[in-house]
Amino acid sequence: MRVYSLAFCLLLSLCAFAQSDPNAKLAPGFSIDNIDKSVDPCLDFYQYACGNWLKQAVIPADQAQWVSFVELNERNQGTMRDILEKAAVNSPGRTPIEQKIGDLYGSCMDEKAADAKGVAPLQPELDRVAAVKDKAALVDVIAHVHLVGPNPLFNFYSAPDLHNADQVIAYIDQGGLSLPDRDYYIKDDPKMAEMRKHLVEYATQVFTLAGRSPQQAGDSAQAVLRLETELAKASMDRTLRRDPKNRDHKMTREQALALAPNFSLERYFAASGAPSFSELNVANPDFFKDVNSVLASEPLDAWKTYVSWHLLRAAAPYLSKPFVDAQFKMQQYLTGQAENQARWKRCVGLTDNELGEALGQKYVDLTFGPDGKQRMLKMVDALETSLDQDIHGLSWMSEETKKQAKLKLVAIRNKIGYPDVWRDYSSVKIEAGDLLGNISRANEFESRRQIAKIGKPLDRKEWGMTPPTVNAYYNGSRNEIVFPAGILQPPFFDKKMDDAVNFGGIGVVIGHELTHGFDDQGRKFDPQGNLRDWWTDQDGKEFVKRASCVADEYSSFVAVDDLKLNGRLTLGENTADNGGARIALMALLDSIAQDKTGKAGEKIDGYTPEQRFFLGFGRVWCQQQRPELARTLVTVDPHSPGRYRVNGVVQNMPEFQKAWGCKAGQPMVAENACRVW
Repeated sequence: MRVYSLAFCLLLSLCAFAQSDPNAKLAPGFSIDNIDKSVDPCLDFYQYACGNWLKQAVIPADQAQWVSFVELNERNQGTMRDILEKAAVNSPGRTPIEQKIGDLYGSCMDEKAADAKGVAPLQPELDRVAAVKDKAALVDVIAHVHLVGPNPLFNFYSAPDLHNADQVIAYIDQGGLSLPDRDYYIKDDPKMAEMRKHLVEYATQVFTLAGRSPQQAGDSAQAVLRLETELAKASMDRTLRRDPKNRDHKMTREQALALAPNFSLERYFAASGAPSFSELNVANPDFFKDVNSVLASEPLDAWKTYVSWHLLRAAAPYLSKPFVDAQFKMQQYLTGQAENQARWKRCVGLTDNELGEALGQKYVDLTFGPDGKQRMLKMVDALETSLDQDIHGLSWMSEETKKQAKLKLVAIRNKIGYPDVWRDYSSVKIEAGDLLGNISRANEFESRRQIAKIGKPLDRKEWGMTPPTVNAYYNGSRNEIVFPAGILQPPFFDKKMDDAVNFGGIGVVIGHELTHGFDDQGRKFDPQGNLRDWWTDQDGKEFVKRASCVADEYSSFVAVDDLKLNGRLTLGENTADNGGARIALMALLDSIAQDKTGKAGEKIDGYTPEQRFFLGFGRVWCQQQRPELARTLVTVDPHSPGRYRVNGVVQNMPEFQKAWGCKAGQPMVAENACRVW
């Protein structure tokens, strides 16, 4: 039941100042050796900034891509591994936190035990499904499965009320798919049809491993595909879902029950342990209307097979080797990853996912410098000042809307490094040697914690990412930017580097997240996080016109083979990239102007500060990506590939063209440059 909404991240897969562990290997930072000087920066700046890096970079066999985020995550995983290996030793001095993270990690690392047990750890859950006698009783089982693991059929969760962000309410929403997106089920594209074939093969193999005959397993896999195709047909398109207004359908509890009586929602809410509530948001009413008839028309055995499949699919990475291999083979089809990650990496990831703020405490103790928050806040303040100046200077926006934008900017909450209050995991039972049990109990703890928020005031201190995470996000319903401790290391921030490179790295990241508050989604939320239109009609039209320019521009970029980007799906991230780069450069130029020594404006390695800013920006997005992953991400990822996160931005910036002496007609000088912020 881990469902979160309205957070716009820097990467699908930013930040605070982390002090490097002296024994850890840093991710490679900025270097002019990455530059390919045989390329004209005005013809292809990405190739110029990353050319030599691209020639030398090799995607590790256990990765689907190689980019700064992945490089840095590899380093962070090593740090977490050291913490967990020590915590896994059952010594008399272990703290309660060390016991939990250590025993979860240790139970995951016991590969021999997992292989010996086979499907047995999951069998009680499968037996629970098999014992169901009617569809009403199946609802009880689905509620239980939602608590302990995957989310078959639909999603139930808590989130701020779109029109009263200080209050948390219940939400129900579409869900229940195995493939990454609805398009995989309903498009006739040969690649999509191939993935459906692979899904059936994967499900057949897993059902066989779980004890069904080959004929039964094949029939079961076909039932899964049939039901999930119906769910996909009823699901809202990913691009439409980007507009929060399309997910705004608050209604009374009685109205929701009447909308889809075959879901037996009253029984579901009781079985899930939800507190009493009188209203909820139904994010996609059409989904529940359409699937309501499918629940009636499809036989009970088919639905039992479907729920069993989701249990098996979620547990497969933690069962015996044949299950692990089957799951990874499916992953390979979607990402192109050559080999599975080492078990220790998978177990580090599991522990971070299940007990992230327990592991995060140890991670922060080891890596986060005492001056981190102060230095980060200073940089955020500089970027907020630049965004304020940018808004004030916009020719297309009225004074009335500018005043409202200023109020929102001032109200943005900045969260740096780690939470002020750590999550209490004392009630989570973690036992040595009980991997699947540990996962189920940790999942249930988190599910019940989320459900218990319904009807309560919003806790604005809570975080949606763990401290070691290499990412950042803006949350519209909370009007906050969040920067976990995990990222502020090279190449995003390097204490040895000049300000120009750092402003091009972490500075653009900060600007990116701030701009999300004013992109095509973020602009629809007010300073308190309520879904409210604070724009004048004319300013709203001017915004849409400028945003459409960005959407059309990026829709012309080819992602892989003959597949172009979806400029509407990626609009928010592209807007944030463009705006973030512009205000980060403004902040750099302000800092240079305030430098009384005059040294800040000097060339380094033959490059001006403005040029080094753009080179630092380019380095962050140097990327090698497997074609299978590239194709998958075009469908599901709201971010553009690294090449276009760089070239798409610089071709819209007169500041770039001035810095590099580019002339009209060259590729990095857009004929009709787009600008929102």
